[in-house]
Amino acid sequence: MLFQNEQQTLSDLLQSVQLQIHAADYTQVSDEWGEEGSLPPYNKLYYICGGEGWIRIGDTEYAPKAGQLFVAPAHSPISFGTVGGRRPFLKYWCHFSITAGPFDLFQWIGMPLCINARDSDRITALFQAMVECKSQQTIASRLREKAVLLELVALYLEDVPVRVLQHRSEEISRLHIIQQYVASHLGASITVEHMAEAVHLHPNYFIAYFKKHLGVPPMKYVNLKRAERAKLLLTTTSLSIKEIADQTGFQDTSHFTKFFRKETSLSPTEYRAAHHRMH
Repeated sequence: MLFQNEQQTLSDLLQSVQLQIHAADYTQVSDEWGEEGSLPPYNKLYYICGGEGWIRIGDTEYAPKAGQLFVAPAHSPISFGTVGGRRPFLKYWCHFSITAGPFDLFQWIGMPLCINARDSDRITALFQAMVECKSQQTIASRLREKAVLLELVALYLEDVPVRVLQHRSEEISRLHIIQQYVASHLGASITVEHMAEAVHLHPNYFIAYFKKHLGVPPMKYVNLKRAERAKLLLTTTSLSIKEIADQTGFQDTSHFTKFFRKETSLSPTEYRAAHHRMH
């Protein structure tokens, strides 16, 4: 499973996740179903309902069975086909992209590509909902299909060992250094120059690098983390507003209050009171 620092880094990457479902359907494939050595720019997710076939990712060949989920990651060499004389796959399927920073999620992580579905009724219902949404041309359907896809991906990942791919580990480490720098300096002045220096990058390059990976400019990220820290302190401690302002980098309480209201639509006092009412 992911180490805590990798989990934290990927969590921030997923704050700006982008999803797109390119196609989805329920299909009994034909006897001619097959392909050799393609490199699709999108992921494929199959839920096998019956029949037989084979799928090869790189040098590893799989023979998914009914009741199993299978993921073919984007940009991976894939070949597939039917088994002669036997009923070909009956499957729900979708082609989708799920980008976290500059890469697809499955270009960051590795996990088993074929698993048994724990709750076949739920998986079937989710795929049915996705196929129905994909057939409709409404704003609500576009939103719902993304929610369904996220639930399917979450169900897939929650019970399997997940690791950061080796060729991405250096990138994750660099991003984690940036995150740790921000977290440990929230009570002080933070500049782009200081953040860039922490990872030995030129400030101009660092700004583009940061936004490309984490989806927001560096100082916007700092403000988001300051707001998160302030919310935590408001709801879990009895510190005064002045003390919380000091711990989140604001020497002036009125400046902190103005900042917090802009981020949350509530003043710090109102936010604390609302949290206490809910609990």
